[in-house]
Amino acid sequence: MKKLNIVLIALLGLTAVSAQADVANAEKLVSIYSAIAKNANPNYTGPSAADGKVFFNRKIKLGNGKDMACASCHTANPANEGKHVVTGKAIRPLSPVVNAKRFEDFEKVQDKFTQHCVDIIGSDCTAAEKASYITYLLTEKTPTAKK
Repeated sequence: MKKLNIVLIALLGLTAVSAQADVANAEKLVSIYSAIAKNANPNYTGPSAADGKVFFNRKIKLGNGKDMACASCHTANPANEGKHVVTGKAIRPLSPVVNAKRFEDFEKVQDKFTQHCVDIIGSDCTAAEKASYITYLLTEKTPTAKK
């Protein structure tokens, strides 16, 4: 897995960093994760925003008995600001369309995926899950209006 991370970081380090790098980097990540998923499973048909949305909202029972999902901290709309359920710390939107810095640092993206997947799911997410997750985030462009 460490070798895969090094290859991923090397490939992603070659992309341009510009004002639009957020979306471009997210799209590049989708392509790379999709290629890894296809290599692992030749029957893989590509990322799905619908699958990514299900993954984002899927509740998983933690060892402490609490249900947790990505949406627990990041809200049901990843274009909104979130809040960490334990610390209360504000979390910038996940959507790269809204948050220009979301996919700016590829190593950080990979590290956060690993950390959060292990914390919530109990293992690293698959490349297919990551590709669909990011594909879903790219569809969320408008924060929910505050009342």
